Amino acid sequence: MQILLVVNQNDKWPLNIEGVEIVNSRTYLSDPKFSLMRKVRVFNLCRSYSYQSVGYYVSLLAEARGHKPFPDAYSLMSLRSQQVVRFISDDLEELIQKNLAVLKSNRFELSIYFGRNMAKRYDKLSQKLFEALPAPFLRASFVKQKKWILQKASPIASKDIPATHWSFAVSAAEEYFRRKKKVVHYKVPTRFDLAILVAPDDKQPPSNDRALKKFMKAASSQNIGAELIQKEDFGRLAEFDGLFIRETTSVNHHTYRFARGAAAQGLEVIDDPESILKCTNKVFLAELLQRHRIPIPRTMIAHRDNMNQVAATLGLPCILKQPDSSFSQGVMKVETEEDLQDKMKKLLVRSEMIIAQQFLPTDFDWRIGILDKKPLYACRYFMAKGHWQIIDYGNTGKISEGDADAIAIEEVPAPVLDTALKAANLIGDGLYGVDLKQIGKKVYVIEVNDNPNIDAGMEDKIIKDQLYKTIIQSFINRIEKRKLAAKK
Repeated sequence: MQILLVVNQNDKWPLNIEGVEIVNSRTYLSDPKFSLMRKVRVFNLCRSYSYQSVGYYVSLLAEARGHKPFPDAYSLMSLRSQQVVRFISDDLEELIQKNLAVLKSNRFELSIYFGRNMAKRYDKLSQKLFEALPAPFLRASFVKQKKWILQKASPIASKDIPATHWSFAVSAAEEYFRRKKKVVHYKVPTRFDLAILVAPDDKQPPSNDRALKKFMKAASSQNIGAELIQKEDFGRLAEFDGLFIRETTSVNHHTYRFARGAAAQGLEVIDDPESILKCTNKVFLAELLQRHRIPIPRTMIAHRDNMNQVAATLGLPCILKQPDSSFSQGVMKVETEEDLQDKMKKLLVRSEMIIAQQFLPTDFDWRIGILDKKPLYACRYFMAKGHWQIIDYGNTGKISEGDADAIAIEEVPAPVLDTALKAANLIGDGLYGVDLKQIGKKVYVIEVNDNPNIDAGMEDKIIKDQLYKTIIQSFINRIEKRKLAAKK
């Protein structure tokens, strides 16, 4: 891949690195030859990235040309987003506290040049911030309240680099471009590149290790370069054409930031940010399903003004759910009025609204996996022994699960399949797992999951490796469709 360093017209960058070409910004924006170039990485070192400045247009047009800009337009927006900065501060909290603990003042600014700071002790923190907020030159501002937090981050224009930092900035740039990059070699050039986001410390990951290996194998068999990435790799998203999130998702979490960032950079994403936003909030789902007359257990959106009406409306026992509950956590069964009021008060401290739902006991829950608005797999998850849910977290923290079996799609009762499709199709065309209960001839949707389990040995029992190939093929179709649309 060719590397261009785009600088302002009169900037003198004393770099002489093989494979790196220095181009002034006006030339890059106006010379037609750059529009025709392919496989180009553009490092934008312009003096300003403000809206509609020359630096802004360098990154914007680089994206339009199919080049890989650094920073890209999304990163420029992210630097202005307090929500993104807060997520990063939370992700790096332990490292931030460790690095800044010895400081006596309540404010601190860190100047980062290609992931490095002049003080070596801040190198690791600088590198992590560089990966999370990819800009060649970055200034991170910290403030100490009860603890140190990242207050804001902003790019440093080349004209604002202090004279005493200039030689270090140049050497950091030279070191960055001369550094040997880890290159993944394939027997043949890959059609596309897919990032699979995982968390090794996830206690209940949506795919086990065997399944991840099968996804990698399925990608390779279809000439797709797949790589497992982690939350530290946010800055690498521009290297890929698609992002597959195989980590438990949440809105107030780096998984949502990855989904948003990838979508903004033109990657095909499963789970897409809209699906995460919709599926992870039970209040939204309840309202959506009721509005479209999808059968669900009798449900109330409970709040402080109607909490005394829950028992009379739903009966006891009933179920209470945190809006952002997942994997049976944040879901509780209450037997008495006293217990109901106590638990609702505790849940309403965290959220203005919660879900209260009729308790429907069954031996098992259906799970229908749906992709591209078509059924993909079906399973029955049985309740944990002596428990009312499929997962029992117990009082000691020991987790036990009920049995499960896979069912061929054609053997699933038609009402179950039809209801699952209607529910999932209200969300989008991504990958969903619809949980349902069947009582006699009636079928009820319990929830729609944006991040359904696909574990080797369970969800793949019926169609085997075809399950993984189908999901990879969906990425291929989506990427090809997007690239075709971009050419028109």
